[in-house]
Amino acid sequence: MPAEQTTNKEIIEVLDKGFVKLVDFMGGDIRAVSAARVSFGGTSKGEERDKMLIKYLMENKHLSPFEHCYFQFHIKCPIFVARQWMRHRIASYNEISARYTEVKDEFYFPKAFRIQDMSNRQGSVESDKLDNKALSEIYEEAIEHSYQAYQKLLKAGVAREMARGLLPVAQYTQFYWTINLRSLLNFISLRADSHAQYEIRVYAEAIKEIVKQKMPWSFAAFEALQENKNK
Repeated sequence: MPAEQTTNKEIIEVLDKGFVKLVDFMGGDIRAVSAARVSFGGTSKGEERDKMLIKYLMENKHLSPFEHCYFQFHIKCPIFVARQWMRHRIASYNEISARYTEVKDEFYFPKAFRIQDMSNRQGSVESDKLDNKALSEIYEEAIEHSYQAYQKLLKAGVAREMARGLLPVAQYTQFYWTINLRSLLNFISLRADSHAQYEIRVYAEAIKEIVKQKMPWSFAAFEALQENKNK
């Protein structure tokens, strides 16, 4: 588990101020089995045969039975993470609005900066060549100034929907996310991958822990499939 992540049952703290919280869950491994067997008018045939069915469904991409299992999460993450997250469109989102509420002084401060990956233009890599102390001071000063300016605009009577325009994407946001297991496993396969940005990858890893707890058979079959792909 990543160093910046701690587990407390179904609430997992992520990064410096974020979290993943399971709000609601519907279904389970047996629900997926029942959805698959209904095609033949059947139900559960015992643990071992049910596990074999789930493994078969995963391996052969018969994934519609997993759409009958739903997870609802409460997410708190930096805005730049949320914007990557919401590219996963087969799900339902409701996000806090900075038009209706005043933005809190909550921003993401990385523990260390990374350099641009020269072999992957959209990625980054760790480096010991950066002066993280000096860079952190620049970063923190910019955020502090933007939030102070935001507060000044509000006190001058500017509408929240306009004042928010000068805030950085390091600002924390919160949203509810409801998604079926099929789409959730697709999210995990992409965002828990080593090529994904670190800041969203740790959220995907947190979600993996919850899925593993709630649907152990299905997740084990998915994980085995992922491992075989990477060999």
